[in-house]
Order: sequence, then structure tokens, then C-alpha cells
Amino acid sequence: MNRQNNQSVLGQSHRKRNYKPAIIIITILINGLVALLAGLPGVENFTAFDVTILPMLNAIFNSFTFLFLIGALMAILKKNITVHRRFIYAAFITTTLFLVTYVAHHFLSASTPYGGTGLMAGLYYFILITHIILAAVIVPLALTSVARAWNMENKRHKKIARWTMPIWLYVSLTGVIVYIMISPYY
Repeated sequence: MNRQNNQSVLGQSHRKRNYKPAIIIITILINGLVALLAGLPGVENFTAFDVTILPMLNAIFNSFTFLFLIGALMAILKKNITVHRRFIYAAFITTTLFLVTYVAHHFLSASTPYGGTGLMAGLYYFILITHIILAAVIVPLALTSVARAWNMENKRHKKIARWTMPIWLYVSLTGVIVYIMISPYY
């Protein structure tokens, strides 16, 4: 009996979808938008609300993403797929909220330079640079991981998730650390 018939007989019929074009488009849009905003000066004289609250919201959303990812990791280690899935979706939601506030902040205000010196400046820039690079990398990794889960490609999902989870944890944690280090200079 072929695989498709076998799945139908077992009641596990699942049509795989090709998410690759969407993953590529979303990755280009997100990373392109962030790169574009890095080169813009920010809106002058924006007074509708205090934009300095946005970096704090970024850190809050990153904190929740980190906690949701830890929850997802603990759930999958206990083989609780339902709870794992819920935590991953929560992490995607908080990451999306982070992205919205990040884009808004960088559109509405100029970049804030780090004011520290010496060892602290070196540490700050190391964390910031690795955070930025891995934040760009995590977009296609996270999207590919969830696409493989949706397609029930469990072995392939597990294989990429072994890279996605630690990188996403690093990006969300270092986002908070970057905020803490630069917050005195806002």
C-alpha cells in the first residue's frame, strides 16, 4: 500500500503545502524593512505620544518571547505537543508585536547611540551585532520550522528546530540585554 493510501486508511490524511515562497517573501519583507529603517533618520517633531516607550515595549515583548520559548522547549521535552504548539504560537505573537513596535520606533525616532565606553562598549556592540545578524537569520528559520510542523514533517521539523530554538532564544534574550544596556541613553 502506498504512503498516501496508508495515511488515509489510518485517518491521518494531510496534504502538504509549499510554504517556501511565502517564507522567502516574508523574510525579504521583514529583513528589508528593518534594513531600510536602519538608514532612515526618523520622523522629526513627532509628538502624538512619547516614542521612548517603544524600546521598553520591545524589551517586554522580547521577554515574553523568551519565556514562551522556554515553555515550548519544556513542553516538547515532556512530549506535550499541544502545549508546545501553543507556546510557539504565543512566541510568534509576541515576536510580531515586537516587530511592530520596533518598526514604529525606528520610523518615528532617530537611532540612539550607546554612550558607554571601554569594556562595556565592546560588550554592548558584540551583543548588538550578534543579535542583529541572528535576528535576520531567525526569520526564515522560525518560519521554516513552523511550516514543517504544519506539514507534519516531524523529522525535518526536529532537525531544523535544533538550530531554530537556541538562536531564537539568544535573539530574544539579547534584545532585552541590549535594551537594558542602552536604556540610560534614551
